[in-house]
Amino acid sequence: MTITERMHDDLNSARRERNKLRTIVLSMTLSEAKNRKIELGHELSDEEFLEIIGRAIKRRRESSEQFRAANRAELADKEDQEASLLKAYLPEQLTEDEVRGFVKDAVAAGATSIGPVMAAIMPKVKGKFDGKETNRIVREELG
Repeated sequence: MTITERMHDDLNSARRERNKLRTIVLSMTLSEAKNRKIELGHELSDEEFLEIIGRAIKRRRESSEQFRAANRAELADKEDQEASLLKAYLPEQLTEDEVRGFVKDAVAAGATSIGPVMAAIMPKVKGKFDGKETNRIVREELG
């Protein structure tokens, strides 16, 4: 079963259970996927669908941070709930130690600045670890 099919099944379950938040989040994500499918002109692979989910989670995290800065905790909590619903569809996430290991391997292979290190490790961590955090770890290891 593909991620798209799993999300459709979960959407139908959420509708039957009358879970409004989950229904809205899954509907919006599937709508984004449908728009992307039309844009690309082909069925989305699981990897392309995971990119859509990752962007949706990132958007919600950023919104949550902005709401918290504006003292709107109830809206920030809602964004956090939506992000956690979507995280269930992502593959198992890497730990910070695993990413540090990838960075150390890239540095040992001769990469001496941020660009080459990021180029070497991003294929291994894409979709499995936050890019902003990856950049922070690379800077720490190089500094």
